Amino acid sequence: MKAIIIGATGATGTDLVNLLLKDPRYTTIVTFVRRASGIAHPKLTEIITDFDQLEAVSSAIKGEVVFLCLGTTLKAAGSKEKQWQIDYEIPTKFAELAKVNGVGSAVLLSAYGASVNSKVFYSQVKGKLEERIESLTFHQYIIFRPGLLLRKGTDRWGERIAAGLLKALNSLGLIRKFKPLPTIILAEKMANAPDNFTSGKHIIELNKIFDC
Repeated sequence: MKAIIIGATGATGTDLVNLLLKDPRYTTIVTFVRRASGIAHPKLTEIITDFDQLEAVSSAIKGEVVFLCLGTTLKAAGSKEKQWQIDYEIPTKFAELAKVNGVGSAVLLSAYGASVNSKVFYSQVKGKLEERIESLTFHQYIIFRPGLLLRKGTDRWGERIAAGLLKALNSLGLIRKFKPLPTIILAEKMANAPDNFTSGKHIIELNKIFDC
């Protein structure tokens, strides 16, 4: 399979790229990045991309499966407008171009609680993104909705504290469905998804990701 990836330099995206490079099912990996990652591999092609001008690289957005991993936080984005652009507008445009170019499978990294009706801005954005990509009618559409992600070597203190609290509660047998999810496990599940699921739409909720 040939895989194309947007969001390849994020925590989950980085793990995904590394896994796909080792996976014999994937013969070609094309990532669209703002700057070079420094990774050299015969299966990997990096395309330096201005995400405000995706049409300039549209001819390269071709393959069997597209992995949509792009996302940010409000703090990192700096404003809701910027977060909307990164979490909705860019992946939407990328998915549209992939569909036009005949890509059959789409694997989306969404979030727990994603809903167009949510009162939470982030969850509403993810819900609208899910809905828009569904309207493109990919042959296979797989949505992952993780909760708290455990990033290797994270420097986010809030993330560390929340992970510690959830681990403690899980050790007591409480809220097991909110178990923190290491990005490497999420990436593994995403890499396997095109083979593990049939055609059509599939939503993999937080409490099902470990078992899928």
